[in-house]
Amino acid sequence: MIGDRGLLGAGIGLVLAATTGYFAVQDARGDEGGAQARSALTVIAPAAAGGGWDLAAREYQQAARTDGIVNNVQVVNVPGAGGTIGLGQLVRFDGDATTLMVTGAAMVGGVEMGGGASRISDVTPIARLTDDYEVIAVPTESEWETLDDFVEAWRADPTLPVGGGSAGSVDHLVAGQLAASAGLDPADLHYTPHSGGGELTLSLLSEASGTVPVGISGYNDFRDLIDGGRLRALAVVAPEPLEGVDAPTVQDEGYEGVDLVNWRGVLAPPGITEEERDELLAITEETVGTDSWGEAIERNRWDDSFTGPEEFAEFIAEEEERTRALLTELGIL
Repeated sequence: MIGDRGLLGAGIGLVLAATTGYFAVQDARGDEGGAQARSALTVIAPAAAGGGWDLAAREYQQAARTDGIVNNVQVVNVPGAGGTIGLGQLVRFDGDATTLMVTGAAMVGGVEMGGGASRISDVTPIARLTDDYEVIAVPTESEWETLDDFVEAWRADPTLPVGGGSAGSVDHLVAGQLAASAGLDPADLHYTPHSGGGELTLSLLSEASGTVPVGISGYNDFRDLIDGGRLRALAVVAPEPLEGVDAPTVQDEGYEGVDLVNWRGVLAPPGITEEERDELLAITEETVGTDSWGEAIERNRWDDSFTGPEEFAEFIAEEEERTRALLTELGIL
């Protein structure tokens, strides 16, 4: 079960977001649709500012621009529906080899949840970039000091809302996995989706006014607030504790089967030539080879998981199958 925000938000809001996103990307691209990508490149972040996709897009922008790989790189936010509004816009730019879009596991889930008519297989995979780890966090004034504290309260009141990113995202699936591991029925999960990490953190910090008492998101969505003492990390969903994060892993706390990892990659519109795809791949390879990108990997505690177009396409197909199975197993579909 998902809260009053609904699976994909109000229909009017989605239409407005799609329209606004389309014109924003059009403005960024300007009138030179045929311009070479090394002269001007638009990177779509298919979520609101402040989330993981936005961060990845802006780190990509910084690395490509600072090192002179692309003369002009612009980031445009097209939020909504688990990234599927942005995906729909990318499909509309058929043949445009000057646009990239950040993608990730949440988009796979958003598509499977019925977000729009487009699928990731409708566009052009360029590269998988990084893996990102999830954190379960609460406001520092919360009575829950540990993950066990929260789970005990959750068992006593399964209607406690759990906040995260879009419906069908890794955040959502991790919440379902944790519910199952804690002996709760995932079908009874009261999950409250948000359009991005910024909106989620606002909900957490407004907990006293009745939003969400616990949130699940990528580490970087919570990083500044954890470091600043406004959020407390109860646990990380990672094979090992994250360096610099004072929190155990979920597995170390005894909750088996909670093991999903987020990932980031970049896509291009459909209809581009093989040569244009190879040029976008070359730009991306050069970008991730810079010192600036290496510093971003370290700073954001990402893992480098770079693969090229063919391997990335195979990985996406596997992710679609895995996500569909998980959503069904957890009673979400």
